[in-house]
Parts: sequence; C-alpha cells; structure tokens
Amino acid sequence: MRTLRNLGVWGAALTLLPALVLLPATGAAADGGPGATLSQQQAGKGGDITVKGAGWRPHALLMMLICGQSAPGRGVIGGTNACANADGRAVTTDAKGTFDKKLPVAEPPKPCPCVVHIATVTGEPAAADVVFKVAGHPVAPLPEAPAGGRLAVLSAARLEGSSGILTWFGAPPSRQIVFTVGNLGSTPVKDPLFSLGTSHGVFAPQWEDRQWHGTIAPGKKAQIKLDTELSAGAHGDYQIAVRYSGKVLIEQPWGVGRPWGVTFFWLLLCVVVPAAVFRIGMAVVDKVRPRTGRGPGAGRHRTGLLPELTVKIPAFRRPEQAPKAPADGPEPQTATVLPWFTPDTAPSENHPTKGHS
Repeated sequence: MRTLRNLGVWGAALTLLPALVLLPATGAAADGGPGATLSQQQAGKGGDITVKGAGWRPHALLMMLICGQSAPGRGVIGGTNACANADGRAVTTDAKGTFDKKLPVAEPPKPCPCVVHIATVTGEPAAADVVFKVAGHPVAPLPEAPAGGRLAVLSAARLEGSSGILTWFGAPPSRQIVFTVGNLGSTPVKDPLFSLGTSHGVFAPQWEDRQWHGTIAPGKKAQIKLDTELSAGAHGDYQIAVRYSGKVLIEQPWGVGRPWGVTFFWLLLCVVVPAAVFRIGMAVVDKVRPRTGRGPGAGRHRTGLLPELTVKIPAFRRPEQAPKAPADGPEPQTATVLPWFTPDTAPSENHPTKGHS
C-alpha cells in the first residue's frame, strides 16, 4: 500500500515537471512591473532584434539601448557612457502600456556582459534590463561591488521649492530634490557622496558632486535633500539625475517657465530710450536756435515775429447803411467794394446776388 502511494506521488511530480519548466522566469514583467522580451538572445553587429515590452505606463516615451558592463541585478554600471547611444531607438507605448520595436545591434563601448536597457525619458522613472549577447564583442568580468553598505532608492523623487519674483526677471531657478534611500548592505554608510547631473534637451548631463552629511545604518533608511540650481535665464524642460557609486539612482523632470519679466524689460527699453533721445534732441534744438526778439517771450509766438503783417480788413456796408453827411458838407462817400465783387454784381436791393431771387 505504501509502495503504491509513493508511486502516485512520483507520478504526480513527473506530470507537473513540464509545467514547472515552462513557467516564465521571475522578473519585473512577471510581477506586473515594466519588462521586455527579445526575439533573439544573441546577434552580431549589423543585425537587428525585436524588442517587445509590457507593463509600462500608457503613452510613455521610452529609450532602448544596448549597454556593456551591465547585468540585470546590478544595472548599467558605467551609466549611459557604457551604451551604444548613437544606435539607440525611441518608442512610445500604446494605451495598454505595450510596445513592439526593432533595435539595431551595435557594439557598446564597454565589454560584455551586455543588456538591452529600456528606460523612460519623461515622467515617473522606470527601467528594465534584459540579458543580451553581442556576438564577437569582447567579454570581461564585471567590476567588484564596493564592500560595505549599499544604497537603494525606496521612494519616488520630488522637487521642492518655488520660484521668486527675481526668477521672473532672469534669476537662476533653484530647487531641492528629495528622495529616500535605504542601506541594503551590512555596514553603515557615512557621509555618502552623490553626483547631481543636470541636462537640457538632447545634451548630456553635467555632473557635480554633492555630499550628504550623516550615517545610514544597515537596514535603515534616510531622506536625502540635495540643492540644485540652473543658470540665469534658464527655461524649458530639464532633467535632474542623481548618481551614487557610478549608478544612476533617480531621474526627475523639471519644467522651467520662461522669464517674461526680461522680455517686458526689453520691450519697455525699446520704447523709453527712443522717447528720451527725442526729448533730449528737442531740448538741444530749443537751446541753440536764434532768438529774434529782446523780451523773455520773444520768438515764441508768430504774432510777435511779424507784427507788421497784421492787416485790418474794412467792414462791408451797404449803400443805404453808410453814414449821411450834413447837407452843407461834402458829398458822402460810397461803400467800399470788396475785391471779389464787381460794381454790377454787388448785392443791393435792386440787384440781388446771382442764384437768389
């Protein structure tokens, strides 16, 4: 009876063995996180492979690179400097967070082991590494992991701070990048040295060292705050990255608004300067022009310049309105005829003006 029971157990185990072999390997895609699969695990330079991804954020922009000196457990040790950046490809996920894209095979600047590194370009950072072998490319062992503590990011990064009124007029924008790290090693990490990189557009980041003062015990976590500042007048889309021990921990986008105060200042300057020059020029002309009169107000009125040109025009009177002279006096003078009237067309009671009855 016991023999039959053992045979039944072994028979069930042999029945389940093919199913266990066909189960997918444990990874980010199997756990519901972002992942990818390759059409080939090995290819030579000049060929191409098809990369299929799933579990990514919908409508996310991704970058695919073949990187050397890398492993899924340790990431891209040399950063993007270990990747074939010129032969990388960008891809956008669909509404379900999946993609299907061909990637040309190129030799990275670092020796294998190699991976196909996939990472988000904008938005919340996410990445995945898939093992890949470049045929004919040199192979070298990975550098030893540093002894002691090992830091890992435990929370998404964020930027704290706001811009003041001076930033609106071109002052350098500044923020604090905040994230939480945990010590996964067996020894404490004292005063860790981070590298803070700032990149704009397609340009490579410019790295600067930032040291955090404090001690992180094994199995403990700490909140890290690093100050970052851009150049004066900076605007547009920037990317802030933090690196530790040669590995990029986080990447955080930063959108900086345009300093409209500078634009308003230049527009105002283009209006004020010509107006001021015009007023100064008019004041100089008023000072140097000659004066024709002696009084303080001479030369400022046209009647003062040419008083002899003033002419009094005699009033028009009809003949019957002319003043009558005494009977024993001389004969009365006739009314003055204006130049535009002839004697036969002058208006009177017997001869009305033409065009009137």
